Amino acid sequence: MHPELFKIPLINYTVHSFGPMVVLGFTFGFFLIRRLSRHITSDPQVIYNVILYCLISGVAGARTFYVVHHLYQFRGNWPSIIATWQGGLEFYGGVIFAVPVIFFYLRHYKLPIRPYLDILAIGLMTGLAFGRIGCFLNGCCFGKPTNLPWAVRFPYDSFVYNSQVNPNLKRNRPEPQLQLSSDYFIYIDEKGTGYLKPFEDLSSEQQFEVTKGIYRCLPVHPTQLYSSANAALLCILLYFFWRRSLKTAATKKLFSQPGHTFALAFILYGITRFILESLRDDNPFEHAWWAICKGATVSQNIGIYMVIIGIVLVVLFQKIVPKQTKS
Repeated sequence: MHPELFKIPLINYTVHSFGPMVVLGFTFGFFLIRRLSRHITSDPQVIYNVILYCLISGVAGARTFYVVHHLYQFRGNWPSIIATWQGGLEFYGGVIFAVPVIFFYLRHYKLPIRPYLDILAIGLMTGLAFGRIGCFLNGCCFGKPTNLPWAVRFPYDSFVYNSQVNPNLKRNRPEPQLQLSSDYFIYIDEKGTGYLKPFEDLSSEQQFEVTKGIYRCLPVHPTQLYSSANAALLCILLYFFWRRSLKTAATKKLFSQPGHTFALAFILYGITRFILESLRDDNPFEHAWWAICKGATVSQNIGIYMVIIGIVLVVLFQKIVPKQTKS
């Protein structure tokens, strides 16, 4: 875990690891989308605009979902809501915000919507693969405790450690996974949530216990790396599926029409996210009226909706054969 990469001299500005990984993901995704868009348009400005609107709306949506989901983290520190470079983006929120924006933009300029959505889906998975590495460096989106050989331990006062030393009623966990004594905390509120002392304020004995002793972080699934590998694999699968669809678009074969790559991305990501979410230990369980699966997490329920939407889109796109146009 390396939430901070380095500090810029003189201005003493800390560069957090999450932001650069997101930028790296966006850069690779941009060049991939730009290259694939040659099959759709000869005007590079079109794809530049599409990617720009996708980026702005996607980041806004991803951050909005995270803030709503973790509102307690921002109480008393509202300016930190805009600090996206420190982590705190939810993929689902980005998709939900970006897709309608892209749809209306393409519709307004009478551009072929489905072909653009196909290549955006591929580029999105590329960006997500890098973004999840940023999550690993930042320590968010963490997994459940495990004894598997590749399990990882996070440091004292990380997101994982704070989760393990506190109860979490939203995940049906009334007792902490690590039972720290009260002298490790600055204070404990009425809900039983403890706020850890800074590491340098601990005694030498306490520092040993939280780093090498009985109170060190429990090993957990590196779910961020699982998610990164999953996104990379989906990117490859979607790319080859998209290449196949270019050759079969004039036919009525199943999964042969523009838009099917985008629909398949919904289905595959919804399924894999549901599975990966079962290994995570950060998101609360959802019991709201809209939840299809009561007791599953918010992301698992949205994953189910994504699969349903993807299947509907597959059927819809199969019935509608688009006009062959190139802007």
